[in-house]
Amino acid sequence: MDFRLKVFHAVASRLSFTKAASELFISQPAVSKHIKELEEEVGTKLFDRDGNTITLTPAGAVYRDTTLPIFDIYRNVETEIAALSGEMSGTLRIGASTTVSQYILPEMLSLFKKRYPLINLEVKEGNTEDIENELLKKNIDIAIIEGHTKRTEISYVPLLKDELVLVCNSRNTLARKTILTRADLLQQKFVLREEGSGTLDVIRYALKQVSISLSDLPVEIRLNSTESIKSYINHSQCVGLLSVHALRNELKNKELAIVDVEGLSIPRFFHIITLHGKSSVLTERFINFALSKK
Repeated sequence: MDFRLKVFHAVASRLSFTKAASELFISQPAVSKHIKELEEEVGTKLFDRDGNTITLTPAGAVYRDTTLPIFDIYRNVETEIAALSGEMSGTLRIGASTTVSQYILPEMLSLFKKRYPLINLEVKEGNTEDIENELLKKNIDIAIIEGHTKRTEISYVPLLKDELVLVCNSRNTLARKTILTRADLLQQKFVLREEGSGTLDVIRYALKQVSISLSDLPVEIRLNSTESIKSYINHSQCVGLLSVHALRNELKNKELAIVDVEGLSIPRFFHIITLHGKSSVLTERFINFALSKK
């Protein structure tokens, strides 16, 4: 592949010559040289520069969108040729929502890498909304997410069953209660995830079972990771709704406790997502491997 095309897309994605240089392990002057040569070749400016601010020109945006599929073609060529020799290789770009990337994906990727050592794995983490957007922009090939969203452009395959449970620290008086009523629940102070979180979407949907709106919950603070929420709960009298997959160590060490709520059950699935009609040998291989390990 023309290396200048890689340089162009790195700059277009980062909107920074410095970050593009770091990503590609070349110098910033080399990035500038490649971009200048490319602009001379296409006969127009691809970037506007205003001090340290870089933006795509209209021509640059067209060039970015038009050339992006070339990367898919090259990856598929590499994969198909490797498959002829009986070896799987190439690069697979995987996205994962926060809970998945922390508690589900590491072990899965380790096993996948042992099975397919020549496949290069690139992982991007974010909340569910961010990861879906990355897939739609074709910055990743496949992802595993939590949440209730269903976008028409995306294919969703159930992977692993999960459950969100109410937790408090083991020193909290709630830990000794058999079950909480709806009224009890509304008296607690909550630690919740940020907007855009798949976990938050599931909670919002599930609370309708007990005629509670998310806005009815007294929220003390919002944090953008499960680890932060667990730590905050452990040092406060707050409660939170967290994945059982994220609580193994804390329950084993009796740091946190699960509290049942009358009439409230929050099951969910983690889903593998791909763009409709955009499967490849590598994505299909990863899907089959992940489903075999659930």
